[in-house]
Amino acid sequence: MPEAPDAADAIALCASAELEERGKALLFDVLEYGRPMRAFALRIDGVVVAYLNRCAHVPVEMDWNPGDFLDADRAFIVCSIHGAQYEPASGRCVGGPCGRGRLTALSVTERDGQVSWYPSRDIRPVFGN
Repeated sequence: MPEAPDAADAIALCASAELEERGKALLFDVLEYGRPMRAFALRIDGVVVAYLNRCAHVPVEMDWNPGDFLDADRAFIVCSIHGAQYEPASGRCVGGPCGRGRLTALSVTERDGQVSWYPSRDIRPVFGN
C-alpha cells in the first residue's frame, strides 16, 4: 500500500469531473527510481485510484489506446499486450499471465473537486527533482 500522504506534497492532477466512472484514465509522467515512467488515474466505483502504467507480467505499458485500460465490460484493467487482468480497486491480478502480481499503486486523493497525487520516496514527479 502507498505511504500515508503529507498534504504539503500534493501535486494536482486534474479536476474531479475529468475522471468519469470507469471511463478513460488520466495519464501522467513520473520518475520511478529516477527513470521516466507513465502512470494513470481512473475512477472506479466513485473512488479515484492510480497505478504505474506497467504490467506485472512483462514491464510494458498496458493501455490499448492512450488512457484506455478497461475491458469491454469496464470491469477489469487489462494489459493490451498479453491480456493480464487486474482488479481496478486493488490492482491485484485476477487472470492471465500476471500470476500473483499486482500493479504498483500510487497515493491519490480527491478533495474539493480536485484529484491530487502524493509522490513517494521511490516515485517522484518529473519536475522539481
